[in-house]
This record gives sequence, C-alpha cells and structure tokens, in this order.
Amino acid sequence: MSDLAVEVTGLTKTFGTFTAVDGIDVTVPRGQIFGFLGPNGSGKTTTIRMLCGTMRPDSGRALVLGEDVVRHPDRVQRRIGYMSQKFSLFEDMTVDENLRFYAGVYDLPDDEFAAQREYVLRMADLVGREDELTRNLSVGWRQRLALGAATIHSPELLFLDEPTSGVDPVARRQFWDLLYDLAGRGVTLFVTTHYMDEAAHCNQLAFIYRGRIVAEGTPDELRAEQVDTRIFDISVADADLAMAALEADPEITEAYLSGASLHAVVPASSALSAADIANRLAASGFAGAEVDVVEPTIEDVFVNLVSRHR
Repeated sequence: MSDLAVEVTGLTKTFGTFTAVDGIDVTVPRGQIFGFLGPNGSGKTTTIRMLCGTMRPDSGRALVLGEDVVRHPDRVQRRIGYMSQKFSLFEDMTVDENLRFYAGVYDLPDDEFAAQREYVLRMADLVGREDELTRNLSVGWRQRLALGAATIHSPELLFLDEPTSGVDPVARRQFWDLLYDLAGRGVTLFVTTHYMDEAAHCNQLAFIYRGRIVAEGTPDELRAEQVDTRIFDISVADADLAMAALEADPEITEAYLSGASLHAVVPASSALSAADIANRLAASGFAGAEVDVVEPTIEDVFVNLVSRHR
C-alpha cells in the first residue's frame, strides 16, 4: 500500500476559456492534516471535486488511496468522506435521522452504525440532542453534525471544503479539536480554507492562486522562506487610512490589515526601523502608533506570494 493518500500530476480543469485548475502537482502523505490554502475563486473546490470523482479533469492524473479517480471513482468514493462548504444536511430531519440517512448511503450494517453513531454523538457533543431538528441547532453544532455524517462510515481520507466558513472563532477552535481527534485515529485530512490562521494546525500546506500551486511545505518551512523581508506589526487608530499612508511610502513593499492591526513589509536589506515607521505615521497624522518587528505569519507568507505572482 502506498504511503500517499493523494498523488496528483498535471491536474487541469477548464470551463470555456477560464482555467480553474492549471496543471497542479500535489502529494498528501497518509495520516497527515493537509491544508490547501487560497483565496475564494483560486481553484480549491474544483480540485476537491475532481479528487472526489464528482468532476472529470480535462487532463492530468489523480490517485486517491491508490485508485485512479477517473477510472474507478466508485472505489474511491466508498473509502472517502466529504464535507462541503455549504451546509449539506437535511434541516427538517433530526440529528439521529440525518446520521441514519448517511449510514444508509454507505450501506452501513446495523452493528457498525450503532458503534459509529455513539462515537459521532460523543465527538460532536450531541448526546441528548438526537431527536432535535437540525434547523434548531446553532451553526457550530450543525457543522459538528455535518462532520459526524461525513465520517459515519469510518473513511480513510476526509475532504473538508472550507468547513469553518461562517463559524465564530470559538466554534472554529472547537471544530479543529475534532479534526485533531480524527487525525489521531489515523484519518488523513485534506482541508481547504481561506483562513490563514488555520494553517498552523496543518502538517503540510500548499498555496493555490489563480489555479496554480505557488508554494508548498510545512508551516515552518514556508515562514523560513521569507528571509528576504521584514514584517512590522502596527497598532494604530484609523487603520484603513493609515494603511493608505503606508502604501504610499516607497520603502514599504506591502501594507495590509492583519487582524486588528496592520502589517508592513520591507526588504530585509532596508534600514527602515520601527521608530522610523512610527515617526512617518505621526508626520502623516497618525500619532501614537505602536510598531514592532514580528515573525512572519502564514498570512504574511501568502500575501508575499500573491504579490510575486500577480
């Protein structure tokens, strides 16, 4: 058995004159959490649909769990789970009815369903809510139930397409705890997201932009590659206006919002200091800015990569 859960070579998909996925190569080792990062419209969902066997590529090859997904999609689909970015459960059915429905899709025997149902209810903290209508659950609870439904048949590989989109930060953190639990049970996770902070939870990352892979590696490897820049974290009032002032500075390569603060990127060779940036902001009418040099985040890495490939 191959030690790779996913092996993709030259995978391409076009829609008319638009190339959604442009000859990508991707490998995902078994037992890892693999993060597939990129902005909306970059080709993440199209890639997942091809890997799940629900969309045929125009060219290239994709092996999923050792099976050619174009030649044998049925063999692949029995062994994988899929959680879409849009809510996929039946809202007019109860928690238990949804789990039973998905167990039926995979022809799960009664004894296996009983064991998996117990695990899913405990994992998703839904014990006691089995008879509650799905529509009455909060978004976070529904996402947990959707994860449970996607794993009811004990898949070897789980595809999650922006699973935390629209979920509040606390629920996102709780959801990732569930993913760690699955990874600990040996499930390979292929997770797409545009939340760059979630990348820190992954063993390996690949960045896709305009249908092409622009970087891949571990989070530490990708951060280490940014040795040609320095990042300044800036706390200042009127951040949007202050960002415009930073963007107009010829010594600053990039300026963008990062959480509640601003990040400014300068070349590593620049002599510009934190004090210099604070003084220049003060001269532009933004007195009192707090400026510190920080280690690059995954978001910083991605912004840098995008600026190179525009």
